[in-house]
Amino acid sequence: MNKIQKIAPNLWFDTQAEEAARFYASIFPNSGIGRMTRYGKERREAAGISEGTVMTVEFELEGQPFVALNGGPYFKFTEAVSFIVHCEDQEEIDYYWGKLSEGGDPKAQVCGWLKDRFGVSWQIVPRALTEMLCDPDQEKAERVTKALLQTKAKIDLHALRQAYEG
Repeated sequence: MNKIQKIAPNLWFDTQAEEAARFYASIFPNSGIGRMTRYGKERREAAGISEGTVMTVEFELEGQPFVALNGGPYFKFTEAVSFIVHCEDQEEIDYYWGKLSEGGDPKAQVCGWLKDRFGVSWQIVPRALTEMLCDPDQEKAERVTKALLQTKAKIDLHALRQAYEG
């Protein structure tokens, strides 16, 4: 995990970078925590964050590299950026939904989207959804879209398949 990836998402936290990285790595298999940097004297003075505090945490989720930064309260996450978790079945949907939504914002749960306890948005979706929505039979795709838009929170794969089949 020490190899620097050409492109890696950087997530800006106020002070919870290490906590968030450990939380995410505990949920996804094939994940882990890598290198950490800490605020030194120069960085502390520039950012106004205590010397010795974790500045960045490199971590991987399912082999995807990320960096978490403790940058202070200046920026917040919005739904404009989210992470999609493609699930094989309802059991996986239930697992990731349960873990990531714990302590999150229940008002931000709709159509398979959720906001976790750190304010990061996630889409917990079945892999089959893309195939259903891209079906050349427009009637099938429209039924799935209608069923999806009626979803109040977590996606029900069985309901989508029923809509798909008509």
